[in-house]
Amino acid sequence: MIVNTYFPRKKLAILALAVPVAMGLPLQATAQDSDLEEVIVTGTRVADRSAADSPVPVDVITGSEFRDNGSTDIQDMLRTSVPSYDVNAQPISDAATIVRPANLRGLSPDNTLVLVNGKRRHRGSVISFLGGGISDGAQGVDISAIPSLALKQVEVLRDGASSQYGSDAIAGVMNFILRDDAEGLEVVTRYGSTFEGDGNNYMVSANLGLPLGDNGFINITGEVRDVEGTVRSVVRSDVLAGIAGGYAPVSDFRTINSYTNEAPQYWGQPDVEDDNKIFFNAAYELNDSTELYAFGNYGERTVTGGFFYRNVVGNGSGGGQRGGVYRGPRVDPLTGMASDADDAVASVLVGDMDGGSSCIDGIPLPGNGVIPDAGFLASVTADANCFSFIETIPSGFVPRFGGDNEDSAIAVGIRGDSNLMGGVSYDLSAQRGSNRTDYFIRNTVNASLGPNTPRDFVPGGQEQTETVYNLNFVKSVDAGFASDLNVAFGAEYREEEFDLFAGDAASYALGPLSSQGFSSSSNGFGGFPNDTSASQDSTAYFVDLEADVTDALTLQVAARYEDFSAFGTTTNYKLAGVYRLSDDVRIRAARSTGFHAPTSGQASITNVTTQNVNGVLVDQGTLPFFSAAGQLAADFIESAGNGRPTLGTEDADNYSIGIAVDVDNWSFTLDYYNIKVEDRIALGANVDFLAALEFADTAGGSYSSVGEALTALDANGTIDRQQFLGLDDLAQFRFFTNGFGTTTKGLDLVGSVDFDAMGGASTVTFAFNYNETSVDSRGSINPISDGRVEALEDQLPNLKGNIAWNHQIGDIRALVRANYYGAWTSTSNGYSVGSTTMLDVQLAYQVTEELELTFGVDNLFDEYPDRNPGAGGVGQLYPEDSPFGFNGGSWYVQGRYNF
Repeated sequence: MIVNTYFPRKKLAILALAVPVAMGLPLQATAQDSDLEEVIVTGTRVADRSAADSPVPVDVITGSEFRDNGSTDIQDMLRTSVPSYDVNAQPISDAATIVRPANLRGLSPDNTLVLVNGKRRHRGSVISFLGGGISDGAQGVDISAIPSLALKQVEVLRDGASSQYGSDAIAGVMNFILRDDAEGLEVVTRYGSTFEGDGNNYMVSANLGLPLGDNGFINITGEVRDVEGTVRSVVRSDVLAGIAGGYAPVSDFRTINSYTNEAPQYWGQPDVEDDNKIFFNAAYELNDSTELYAFGNYGERTVTGGFFYRNVVGNGSGGGQRGGVYRGPRVDPLTGMASDADDAVASVLVGDMDGGSSCIDGIPLPGNGVIPDAGFLASVTADANCFSFIETIPSGFVPRFGGDNEDSAIAVGIRGDSNLMGGVSYDLSAQRGSNRTDYFIRNTVNASLGPNTPRDFVPGGQEQTETVYNLNFVKSVDAGFASDLNVAFGAEYREEEFDLFAGDAASYALGPLSSQGFSSSSNGFGGFPNDTSASQDSTAYFVDLEADVTDALTLQVAARYEDFSAFGTTTNYKLAGVYRLSDDVRIRAARSTGFHAPTSGQASITNVTTQNVNGVLVDQGTLPFFSAAGQLAADFIESAGNGRPTLGTEDADNYSIGIAVDVDNWSFTLDYYNIKVEDRIALGANVDFLAALEFADTAGGSYSSVGEALTALDANGTIDRQQFLGLDDLAQFRFFTNGFGTTTKGLDLVGSVDFDAMGGASTVTFAFNYNETSVDSRGSINPISDGRVEALEDQLPNLKGNIAWNHQIGDIRALVRANYYGAWTSTSNGYSVGSTTMLDVQLAYQVTEELELTFGVDNLFDEYPDRNPGAGGVGQLYPEDSPFGFNGGSWYVQGRYNF
């Protein structure tokens, strides 16, 4: 790939918004909050509550701590800052490559509530069908849309909080608080690469603070970023077999670490291009008791990943060919016609363009199953009515899949103090957010169109839009306690909409060869046949009480009632407290219930993915539960006597207990948690498509293909054929339902110690998490698979954490951090992976009062996860579900300038 050495005008425009008056500002460092006692706003509605006195654990990560990190992506920064936060690279994961799913405390991405400035952040448009088992089917927030330079601090509430914030706050809450500097300019530039010499990346970011008259501010952050992909693949065994057997065209796929349009398998970190972001935060005091505020963002990026190689010929034993494109039936080697005789051989699929029977069924692959019979190949090529993809794409192909993502949000509000009821604080706000992804897939085929297929397709897109209105009140009441009783109450109305946009006609077309074994739709990611839209809304009311009952005891009680238009009502509560044994030691505990409601997208999505299941590529379809197909499947499952599937909220029971200690220069917290989640929303077990359709056919039938069954059912008026466009080659499908239950328990240990050493000031921080999830119930109606159970229980390390040493001496600052990942199981590849320790180092020098230069190395000793023992089968050298990636070591240089 070529590294850009210039910034396109669009990127310059983003930066220009952030630094329009750079040279006219005074030379002053950007102000940061330096209070020794960290005041928090997450998990409490008391105005001056500190993290140390919170009834539940809240980690506070300052913006500067975030930026002392080798990554340019905020999700990777969180991975080293929050021990129970996990996110990994997504090399071949369909839409999950574009919006990476992340996990807190081993739970699904949509079990963590994300806030910006205390307001609920809209979800991403992507539903992670290939989420590594843990995140399968989740629709979480696109955290990567937030630039790190825009952050004043991040507060991570490690406890259930549905009674305070509503749906999703089962594992915890992450509140991204934006900078509010009214002056100053900070510019950061960074460039880096991997030890392998690929994955080149750069970032340019700027933050500008400006006053709004004498009573307000506006703070703007712009960022442009580009990350090249990496290749961590090996030559596939079927390619080697083809070369060894004498089939020359597949030699194009022997070269590693380079790719073109017809390239070796591209397996590694995706390309992220044109990644442009802008955030703003503003407020203006109308008078001493009233303030207007607003914040929002716009961002866009293009992400391109790889798919698996589509092979032409066999692997020497008759297997390995791509079904629906190249793999034909077993045929008589003398006639090329389908045969089940003992001497039948594998073949390359042949189609008859006019639908007749003048063509052979397949070009025989006699002998070693690799070399197509030259005579039969010549006869097919000579006959315009007969077609095989070996004529037009003799070497096979590797699709490149990606999407253009666009994210935007705006929030406006007014807050202040009122004389109502003897003095009440209020906050009235409205916000709207949207995340849209438009997909593309290149270098592939719609096999059913034969020689008329395009090679590039636009499969369509998805958009998630959310609108939220909040009205919150806080009043202090003298109730005879050691402090006033803080009474918070309010209401929220939220509406969400999920839109699916149709792709181009060729991306879902049923071509003339669809009934002859050639797959329909764009191979690898089929297009959406129709524009669809689904929406739901909810109304909630809450009350939150908190007080220092005595000088030693703080108690918090919260309750929330929420009514969903699609899934009914739920009421959740929380009781939490902290008891100060002394000035240095505190114990705390909490008990709460929680819930997560299905999204409109989960209830309405139609999707087809190609997944690696035990080394075999399988097409899996997802259909809406409330569609005719979904209800057909529900009828079919119910007919077996196991009950009828449903789709509703999942419910959680959460309790925790912990201790916090501050002794001299030592500070640490240790917290135990136990989270039980029932009726978890999941993609259920696959339903046999033909069996379900035959069940629905009152006349009874025996069909040899899904297409045949659909045609018959459509003729009988039993089912709407339109919804199955592009799905004719599926043998099974699934849908979202409430399927299983889990219990997650663990320990968080977080602490620090300050001391003087070597003529300077040092801080050692440590953060460790032990997390264990067990599946209590697979679900009796539509149970999850053995593989899903294994992923939930074993895919993430039970033990993960880091120890970091920061040292400052004069103008020099050094960081050394050891990151530990315990043993885990690669469920996508079926093997155990050993523990790994990686070392990060960073050295910074304050050249002048304004300029700091930094050089750093992540993963100094170039550690990789254990290699995939079946790497040759699908070409991936390392497990794709590695919690710390598979790129090895990397380096970066950075300059930071404060005006």
